[in-house]
Amino acid sequence: MAATTPRKILVTSALPYANGSLHLGHLLEQVQTDIWVRFQKSRGHDCIYVCADDAHGTAIMLTAEKLGITPEEQIAAMHREHEHDSAGFLVGFDNFHTTHSEENRYWCETIYQRLKDNDHIAARDITQAFDPEKELFLADRFIKGTCPRCKTPDQYGDNCEACGATYSPADLIDPVSAISGATPIEKESRHFFFRLPELAGMLAAWLDSGTLQPQVANKLREWTEAGLQEWDISRDAPYFGFEIPGEPGKYFYVWLDAPIGYIASFQHYCERTGHDFDSFWQEGADTELYHFIGKDIINFHGLFWPAMLHSAGLRTPSAIFAHGFLTVNGTKMSKSRGTFIKASTYLEHLDAEYLRYYFAAKLGASVDDIDLNLEDFVQRVNSDVVGKIVNIASRCAGFLSKGHDNRLSAGCAEEELLAGFLDRGDLIAEHYEQREFNKAIREIVALADRANQYIDEKKPWVLAKQEGTGSQVHDVCSVGINLFRILMTYLKPVLPAMAEKAEAFLGCSLDWCALDGPLIDHQLARFKPLLTRIDPKQVEAMVEASREPEPPAAAITAPAEVPEQDMIKFEDFARIDLRVAEIVAAEHVEGADKLLRLTLGLGELGQRQVFAGIKSAYQPEQLVGRLTVMVANLAPRKMRFGVSEGMVLAAGPGGEELYLLEPHDGARPGMQVK
Repeated sequence: MAATTPRKILVTSALPYANGSLHLGHLLEQVQTDIWVRFQKSRGHDCIYVCADDAHGTAIMLTAEKLGITPEEQIAAMHREHEHDSAGFLVGFDNFHTTHSEENRYWCETIYQRLKDNDHIAARDITQAFDPEKELFLADRFIKGTCPRCKTPDQYGDNCEACGATYSPADLIDPVSAISGATPIEKESRHFFFRLPELAGMLAAWLDSGTLQPQVANKLREWTEAGLQEWDISRDAPYFGFEIPGEPGKYFYVWLDAPIGYIASFQHYCERTGHDFDSFWQEGADTELYHFIGKDIINFHGLFWPAMLHSAGLRTPSAIFAHGFLTVNGTKMSKSRGTFIKASTYLEHLDAEYLRYYFAAKLGASVDDIDLNLEDFVQRVNSDVVGKIVNIASRCAGFLSKGHDNRLSAGCAEEELLAGFLDRGDLIAEHYEQREFNKAIREIVALADRANQYIDEKKPWVLAKQEGTGSQVHDVCSVGINLFRILMTYLKPVLPAMAEKAEAFLGCSLDWCALDGPLIDHQLARFKPLLTRIDPKQVEAMVEASREPEPPAAAITAPAEVPEQDMIKFEDFARIDLRVAEIVAAEHVEGADKLLRLTLGLGELGQRQVFAGIKSAYQPEQLVGRLTVMVANLAPRKMRFGVSEGMVLAAGPGGEELYLLEPHDGARPGMQVK
């Protein structure tokens, strides 16, 4: 089972933002990446895993100001916390850096200059909302005011959480800056743009190259087919980031320098270790480069990033692997339900390897969402890991300790059985390689069932009570330990700490490349518990520790009385044409913090485009194919993002607690709602 020719592989995962703690959603990606990297290393490949903190942007600047510290102090504290929490989940970065580094500054400036030299940078004036008190340009999320439709106060600049209306910040009644409370003004500013349409041909070939998962490539083709737009890569002072050379007061947008952080982190690694940088990043390199990311940032990694690299004369990724979102108990993570769980909170209550195993058992190569069902989590870990795999070693070790001085027998009584376990290694390896971890786990658990079945059939506890059967007990338990050794080798990428304990017990390294036969006449150490069962009370305590109180009812209920001028007559309501609509497509709206762009199918009535303020509660991939209810005769409304041709209906207090209305089973697109 020796590996083939060693490969040289560079792997990254998305950079966590240095403005908040890691939660289990972050850990899903880091654990997925770490398992794949550990597998590659176990096969004898030179596989390097780098990451960094995403350390720039307005949000970090404002958080630091609120805390009374410098942005540098804010990102340094968060860097320490992120490193600690990732290490707690046994994520083995070879280098964890920061985008606020001299390596990243150098590469941002170098790539920008190359884009500029290739005539891929444009400059023009744009008009934005401006806070005259803070002297800061405002994104929509930093503007609040009264909804122009329902008159609810304290609504964000792109949609109303009370009535669902969408609008531009200029439409708000009495708009104010959410930062200072000042009334925003409009102000012109010169911005710099990456001329993405100039790379349309390159990107079309890239999307057809097989580098991306089919679902991701298809999604990105919607962007290219709709016509690529130039990408704004600059921000105005004050801004925490790198100033654009030769452009005082202009800074690189955080999403330009974040992926460049992969290059910077690897350079930092090379400077520490002597690895050859050019062989991994120069155009034409014969090494491999893989990015693990969430599906919500595929546009940055699947379009902007390869186009920038290509223009700058650097290599593009060998593949980009996108995963789905993490839900808990079937729904979006919620602070009020205690299912928005920080990494540090989990580690205070549970062993990290419980979650690593459960994630592996659920993760495949698709972009489907992953659900952490807490009841299933307890049952599966206790059954598979403790009840089946650990049980093989614990039940055999006792007999070997009592009668055979912890030494394995001098021969193998079940060569065919062991050969069958070893033969499955190639299939399990292929599952790991293709990121089909759930299939690998199923194979391993099936082998564990077979090992336990063998021990149950031989019944060493019965043999041990009979005269003259000591050698049989010795042989059976020696076979059991050898089967356990194979299983733990296959599981080592998933459960590295448990594998390390198993190695101490077995007295050998669990090396995939060394699985060429059984351990014979081999000395074992005294067996110690490898992993204990999860107590459901530990999970309950974790959830309770994560729970945050819901806002008081008074803050989310409608006014007791409706002002007379806002009352409508029955005839007014009867004019509203409510229709069942199918969500044919859904996507993020660049530059909008609350909106999703929905394409709604109304059967024979055709399709409508609607901008809906539901981004806080839904990701686009969760919506496609669902039925909802829309106002079909609402006059089209021109917004700065495009024309909205209706309104979808939702209920709830807002934020993540917002729910689209859905018709009963049997409803069809286009049907009128009575």
